[in-house]
Amino acid sequence: MNRHRLASATFLTCCACALCAGCSDETSTGAPGVPSDAGDADVSWPEAGADVTHPDGAVQDAKSDDGGGVDAPSEAAAPCKTRVTYGSAWMHGPNHPEDWDEAAGVLTWDGVCGFDGANSFAVLSNGWKPFFSGRGACVIALDYESCPGVPTTCQTRVSYGPAWMPAPNHPETYDDIAGPVLWNGVCHADGASSYAALSNGWDPHFTGSDSCDVSLRFTSCGGLYANPVIDSDCADPGVVYDGTQYVMACTSGNAADAFLIRVSPDLVHWQSKGHVFPSSEKPAWAKSDFWAPEIHAVGSGYVAYFTARHQDGQLSIGAATAPSAVGPFADIGHPLLHDAGMGLIDANMYRDPNGKRYLIWKEDGNAVGKPTPIHGQELAADGLSVVGSPSTLITNDIGWEGSLVEGPWMIDHDGQYYLFYSANFYASSSYAIGVARSSSPLGPFVKASAPILSSAGQWAGPGHGSVLDTPAGETWHVYHSWKQGQVGGGAGRVLLIDRVFWSGGWPSMRAAPSGISLPVP
Repeated sequence: MNRHRLASATFLTCCACALCAGCSDETSTGAPGVPSDAGDADVSWPEAGADVTHPDGAVQDAKSDDGGGVDAPSEAAAPCKTRVTYGSAWMHGPNHPEDWDEAAGVLTWDGVCGFDGANSFAVLSNGWKPFFSGRGACVIALDYESCPGVPTTCQTRVSYGPAWMPAPNHPETYDDIAGPVLWNGVCHADGASSYAALSNGWDPHFTGSDSCDVSLRFTSCGGLYANPVIDSDCADPGVVYDGTQYVMACTSGNAADAFLIRVSPDLVHWQSKGHVFPSSEKPAWAKSDFWAPEIHAVGSGYVAYFTARHQDGQLSIGAATAPSAVGPFADIGHPLLHDAGMGLIDANMYRDPNGKRYLIWKEDGNAVGKPTPIHGQELAADGLSVVGSPSTLITNDIGWEGSLVEGPWMIDHDGQYYLFYSANFYASSSYAIGVARSSSPLGPFVKASAPILSSAGQWAGPGHGSVLDTPAGETWHVYHSWKQGQVGGGAGRVLLIDRVFWSGGWPSMRAAPSGISLPVP
C-alpha cells in the first residue's frame, strides 16, 4: 500500500459499497445517536466541504509597469482537502486497496466509536461510515492540505468506551492531548477491572476483565503505519540515517548473499538495494553465520560492522568499507576482533558528541557456559582498529536476563549515555530489551530494573534493534520480534518500529510493541 500517492482516491463506505461483513442497515450519512461533529469545540473548524478562498477574501491590487492600475485577480489558493487514513482494522474490499481516502474541504470525526455486532464504526462529518474489525477498534488519522483554521501540529483525541471508569470531575468521554499519545492494543488485568497503558503514562481503567475500549483520532500527525513494517525474517536490524534516507541491513545467516541492504524515507516503506557481500565477495576469513550487521558513516565513507564465523570456528567481528551507505563494500581482509578461545559477536559502533568512536560488542560466554559481558573500547579514527583496552559495560546480573545479554546499541540523550541491550534466550517469549545509563560511554552503567520492551499482545520475544533520532527530533526503536505462536519458526523475526519517549532521565516504551496503527515517524 502506498500511503503517499497523490492521485485522488475512490471514496467508498462500507455499507454503501457492500465491501465488508457486519455493516448495519443504516445509511452512510450517519448513525442514530452518533453525532458527526460533537466534542470539537476546542478547535475552530471550517464547515466541512466549504469553499476555500484567499485568506482575506479580497482581490489583490496590481500596478502596470507604467504605474497605472490594472485589474488582476488574486493568486488562486490551493484547494483545501483532507486525507483520511484508516487503522489496520479497517474493513475494506478488493476495489479499495489503499488505506486512505481524500476529500475536498475539512473532514472531522468526534472520536466516537460505535458498535455493530462484533465490529465497530466511526461516522465522519461528511457522512462516511468506515467499519473496523472488532469492538472499539477505531483508529483514524486526519491530515489537512491548504485548509485554514485547522490544527497544524499533531494532536491526539483519546476516546473511551462505555465501560470506562472516569473520575467524578471528568464528564467528557474523551481527552484531547498535544502530540501523539499511543497505545499498543493490549488490555491489562487489574483485579475485577482492566486498563490500557498509554504512552503518556495514563492508565485508563474499564469495568470488567479484558474490557479496554480506546479509540484514537490523530490530527495533523502525518498518517498511520502498522507493525510489522517488514513481514518476513529481518533479525538484528542495524539502521542508520545517512542524511537523505534510512539504511538497514539484517542478519542473513548462511544465505548465499550476505546482508541484504534496504533503504527507506520513513522507517516504514523499504526497498532493497543489493547486498553488503554478494556470494562471490564474502570475506575469505569467514565461513558462515553472517549476523547482526550495522552500516555507519566514518570519515568520508562508510563501514559495515558484522559478525561471522572464522575459519577456525570462532565467531568474530568483521569490518568492510564503502564509498556510500549502499556500497559497494570491500572487506578489510581480516577480522576486526578475533579471539581463538571465545566467540565475539553483535558489534555496535557509537560516535559520541565530540566525534570519538567506540566499538561495543558481546563476549559469547553463554555458548561455553560462562558469563556474557558486553564490552566497549575506543576505535581508531578510521573505525578499522581498536585503541587501548576494553572496558566491561554490563553483564547478565538481573534475574529476567537469564544466561546472557547481547545486541548492544548505544545513544546519547541530554548529556547521558544509554546502552540498549537484549537478554535471555532469543527463541523464546522471555527475550526482551533492557536499558542502562551512564555519564560516560565506557561506564559505569546503571541498569533499569525491568525490561523497557517485552512480549505483549501479538508479539513474542522482541529484541536486538537500533535506536535512533529522526530528523524531526523523535527517538524510534527498530527491532525484531516473533509473532505469538510462531516463536522459532513461522515468518521468522519480523521487523517492528515503535517510538521511544523520555521521562525522568529514562526512555519509555510502555505502549510497545504495538499491535494497532499509529502515526508514522
